[in-house]
This record gives sequence, C-alpha cells and structure tokens, in this order.
Amino acid sequence: MVRREDEYVTGPRALQSVPPTPLRDGRVGAWSRRTLPTVCLVLAAFNLRPAVTSLGALLKEAREGLGMGGTLAGLLTSMPALCFALLGLAAPRLARRWGPATVVCAGLTAIAAGLALRPLMPGIPGFLLLSVLALAGIALGNVLMPVVVKRWFPDRVGPMTGLYSMAVAAGAGVASAVTVPLTGALGGGWRLGLGAWAVVALAAALPWAVVARRGAERPGPAPARHSTAHDPMAPAPAPDAPATPITRSPVAWALAVFFGLQASGAYVVMGWMPQIFRDGGVPASTAGVLAALTMTVGVPLSLVLPRIAVRMRHQGPLAVALAAFGLAGYAGLWLAPAAGAWAWALLLGVANSSFPLALTMIGMRARTGAGVARLSAFAQSVGYLLSIPGPLLVGGLYQRTGGWGAPIALLAALMVPQAVAGMLAGRDRAVEDGP
Repeated sequence: MVRREDEYVTGPRALQSVPPTPLRDGRVGAWSRRTLPTVCLVLAAFNLRPAVTSLGALLKEAREGLGMGGTLAGLLTSMPALCFALLGLAAPRLARRWGPATVVCAGLTAIAAGLALRPLMPGIPGFLLLSVLALAGIALGNVLMPVVVKRWFPDRVGPMTGLYSMAVAAGAGVASAVTVPLTGALGGGWRLGLGAWAVVALAAALPWAVVARRGAERPGPAPARHSTAHDPMAPAPAPDAPATPITRSPVAWALAVFFGLQASGAYVVMGWMPQIFRDGGVPASTAGVLAALTMTVGVPLSLVLPRIAVRMRHQGPLAVALAAFGLAGYAGLWLAPAAGAWAWALLLGVANSSFPLALTMIGMRARTGAGVARLSAFAQSVGYLLSIPGPLLVGGLYQRTGGWGAPIALLAALMVPQAVAGMLAGRDRAVEDGP
C-alpha cells in the first residue's frame, strides 16, 4: 500500500516514522523535494520580524503622523509579545484542519495585508487593528516553523532550525537597518516606508501556496481502525504516544519558562542597550553600533548552535553556557560599561542565542508532528506571556532609581532561573512520555 504524503505510521514504528517531506511525489522533481521547501522555510522566517522592527525604526514619525501619545506608543511596542502569546494558540488547531503549509501561507498573506493596509489608516484604531492582523500572521509562523522542520526535514532538524533561526535574525536586522534609508528613497513618507515590507511578505507567500497545493496537506477522511495511517497533525493514539495534556508535562513547562526568560532578556537588550551604553559614557553613534552587534552575533550562532544541540543527548549544558555568557556581560555593564563596551555587547549577543537553542529543543522534545505542534504552541505562548513583565520592570526600575545598577542586577539574576529551566528542558525526554 502506498502511504499518503501527509500520513505517518503509528504503533511501534511511530518513533521513527515522521515523514521526510510532504512533497515526496513521483511527479515532483528533486528541486521541489528539497530546494523548494528550503527556500520557503527561509522566506517565511525572514518575514517573522520586519513588521515589528520596521515600525521601531519609524516609531517617532508614526507617532507624530497619527497623533499617538506615549501610553499608546507603549501599548504598540508591547503588542508583539502579547499577540504572539495569545494568537499562536490557534496554530495547532488550524494546522490539523488545513495542514501546516496552508496555514503558514495564510499567515504570510495576513502579514502582507496588515503591512500594506495599516499605513493607509488615518486614525489610531485602524492602525492598531491592522498591526494585530500582521502580528497574527507572525504568531502562526512562530508556532508552525518547528512543525514544518520536523515534518519536512526529520533527519536535519538541527541544520534546518539553524537556517530558519538565522533567517529570523536576518529579517529583524535588515528591516531595522534598511527601513529609514528605504523611506528616504521612496520620498520620505513613513507610510510608504512601512508599507514596502508588504511586498516582501507577499513574495514569500507565493511559493508557499505552491507547496501547500502540491503537498496535499489537507487531511482526508479518518483512517479505519485497522489502518496504519494517520493524519500527521492529529494526536497519535498509539500506546507509546499517549494524548497527555500538554499542561501536565514537566518538559513543556521547563521549555516555556526557558523560552520566556530568554525572550525577556532579548527584548530588554534590543530595547534598552543603546540607552545603557549612552548613560555609561559611550557616544550615541557608537551605542547604536554596539546594539547592532548584539543582534548580528546571533546570525552565525543561529546556524551553528542547533547543529551542536542535535548531536548532544542533553542540551542543558549549552543553556548553562549561554547563561554564563549573559552573566559575564551584565557584570561588565555594571562594572565598566564604557571601558569594555565591545566585549559586553559581544557577550550579550552570544547569550541571546538561547533563542535558536529553544527552538531546536522544541523540535527535539516531541516525537511526532502533532507533539511538536502542541509543544511549540504551548512553549511559545506561555513563554511570550512570561516575557512581557521583564522590559516593563527594567524601565520601572530605571525610572525609579535613576540609574542602571538595579535593572542590570535584575537581568543578571534572571540568568540563574533561565539556566535551571534550560537544564530541565534539555533532558532527553519527550512530551509524549507524560508527567
């Protein structure tokens, strides 16, 4: 019997039978089987951050153009984490119904629509609503990227996770660096500068539409009881993969805490790093370059770390090592922010590479596509919720104390539970194993 492209075997073989690709079809050539999915993965990942970082680059102009006060601007900058947390929960259910590729394609379309239409809004409510539409598309991609890697590249989880993590970092950095000069090239209007990124998202959606159509990912009728086939996005009924509630899994909670703490630290570094260096005596232009360095370091590390992680039985030591880099960087910021500025920026950039490690562990801590989907949605949703208070606390402490001693001490202290959570999440266990 020929097995459908979107099915996997349950029972004793379930642990090793994740389908290598939904595009394995005699009618599709080698380019479509490997190169096209890889290109799609990179294009989707590249579009998961420009909606956020492009607005950050033009936030001052957007506030003035919309008449937006400081409170609403603060809400706008905190919306990504909240939307990622809440809207990402819908991804597994949608993927079970329509297939991951179809949902990712729809998410990219939503990003393109939100980015294209929000600059046209004359008022704040419409601008915020269409920002939510774009962020909803990003939330779907955030959750489903590990699922796509697990399904299409089960034998290359580490390298492919590294590749798309690197594309995420590249998309964030390119949008942050290019948006302002692009706005000038288009005539200086901030609305055009923001809307231009819709073209990039739409271009990424087109090959995904091809993949979704060829992959035949929409689930068919339920298999008979004696059949060995099963919908890849549905919970496996096999005895070795019990449908344990994800909230009862210690692995899932450890991953969620690890993801949330690393995200909180990353948001603080991205948002406050230039100000910390400037207050420490570093010139404004140099402070901007140092902040860019912390993000740039993550690009090559995003490619290397997952490759190392998949070769290790326990990824906890990697999490501890990255936390140690963070502690060293924060200690340097506290003791001599200007004297060793380049070293501290480099150390904190290495520490922020906990993000691709977290994504890699999500793909490794479940045995099936369904397990990865549930774990990814839970870990990222809970994690992003946990990340929200961090930047707010740092800002509050800075305002209250008038210096960076207390905020840096808080950030350094958070490295300890992050390392502990990473050790627990790195154990060689799967969410299907139960409590």
